[in-house]
Amino acid sequence: MSIAQISLAELLREHVTLEVESIDRMYLNIYIPNLQRESGASWFLKQQRKYPVASSAAMAPISRAFVEAIETYAQRHQVPMLIFEKGQRKDDVVAPYLRQAAGQEGIVLIGKAQEKTTTFRTTKGHGPRSADRYPRLLRTTAMVNQYYFYGVDIDFGPFFFKFSSYFPYTAKFCLNGHEYLKQQLGQAGIVHEALDNGILSCADPLQMQTLAEGLSAEKIEALIRKWQARLPQPFTAAERAAGYDYEISILQAEFALTQVLDRPQTGRLFFEAAIRENLDLGRPEQVQLIFERRVTRATPSRFRTRIITEGVTPALHVDYKHSRIKQYHKEGRALRTETTINDTRDFHIGKRLKNLPALRLIGFQANRRLLHVQTLSHNCLLGEEAFQQVNQPQTVSGQRVAALRFTDPRVQALFSAIVAFRLLPQGFANHELRVLLAPLLGLAPDQFTQGQMTYHLRRLRLHGLIERIPQTHRYQVTDFGWHVAFFFTRLYARVLRPGLAQIVPQTPPLNHRLRLRFDQLDLAINDWIAQANLTA
Repeated sequence: MSIAQISLAELLREHVTLEVESIDRMYLNIYIPNLQRESGASWFLKQQRKYPVASSAAMAPISRAFVEAIETYAQRHQVPMLIFEKGQRKDDVVAPYLRQAAGQEGIVLIGKAQEKTTTFRTTKGHGPRSADRYPRLLRTTAMVNQYYFYGVDIDFGPFFFKFSSYFPYTAKFCLNGHEYLKQQLGQAGIVHEALDNGILSCADPLQMQTLAEGLSAEKIEALIRKWQARLPQPFTAAERAAGYDYEISILQAEFALTQVLDRPQTGRLFFEAAIRENLDLGRPEQVQLIFERRVTRATPSRFRTRIITEGVTPALHVDYKHSRIKQYHKEGRALRTETTINDTRDFHIGKRLKNLPALRLIGFQANRRLLHVQTLSHNCLLGEEAFQQVNQPQTVSGQRVAALRFTDPRVQALFSAIVAFRLLPQGFANHELRVLLAPLLGLAPDQFTQGQMTYHLRRLRLHGLIERIPQTHRYQVTDFGWHVAFFFTRLYARVLRPGLAQIVPQTPPLNHRLRLRFDQLDLAINDWIAQANLTA
């Protein structure tokens, strides 16, 4: 079978040998909430450290003691220390140390680099009286030394802990869910073959997926607390007991779906074709489907589809606010679809680590929705019966309902609206449809009456495009409705409008192939009529 004959649905159904959903990279913020504001830092220095004036000078002894503790730790445990050069890729520097420590648990390297971070400096207050001009703390940023502790954990594999050497000593922690999965497979004795940051094959795929789903917020927190207790800390046990202990929040989380293909070369060719067919995925109406978020003109995001090529490997990127979904052909063997959430508040979810289950659901669902949209773009075929079911009046259970005619602007607007509502688990209500439908017709929501909206909802319901959620006044889009609306709106926007713009006689004869072919057809018909001695 040629690549032109293979659909995405068929590829995913018949040519995927292994599929796994797993958390990929997680980047976590380790911070002390009470020290994130000037007032909290001042209170700590005065009450815990007993300084009469809260200033940056009072922080210096803590920083010196912390750095000395790091150097002592390196000497005691014989851990090499080095300085990262500007522009140097840290992963390349660390890789040999990690390979050398394979199978062992511990810190393998401590690296130092100057980076910008949030800290405090001393400034003078300004007021109407001279007594107001007292030193006080100001939250700002500065270039300070950051200490990277690269280690290997027996359960999680490689990780790094990064500490700021200056007040308030915020830290970062990075782990990889695929490395965790490899460790767990090895401990369980399950034979597998690894990809770089992934799994190529596995003797027990179901157990592998169960192990991947077992990476929980509780396990991640236990890992961080374990290594935090082993490494030097800037605060004493008494200060931690007094409320100055570290909390964990999510800075970045990646959720990956890896689908290994049995025919890598065909997979790559098809992936490139799929990219060409889905260059509009970055449009707002598509983004809101993938991320299940309503997109308005006020949504702060740059809506675009980017094709980024590294070497000869293309990658598809779709953005939503601070988050991103990426799709690429991994190592020539697998289709990798990956959602990266850089700000949990994009989805009205808190940043604490306890919110990981909710983020996991959003990330993995976004991956599946992207594939679903791509599948539909390749397989939007509706039979004559389905076409007539929508475009002709129907009688359903004795109720006559008007047609949803393809050429009616209000019907096109209705189709566009229900496409947006397809993936909302709670469905949509009358007023929510009105708010979305009105701008599509160039109207204000208050120009639609309740009766008009009820009429449109009835038409959609009796034609089978939506259904009422039992015991509520909310509706859900059916699978049939989703397919019809998606196909009709795409056909109208991508085929009929641009095509007619090229062939109508009133348009200037631009260099369009379609217009040229129609002109040739018109000449051929006229010649045939003349030869038959017929009048037009």
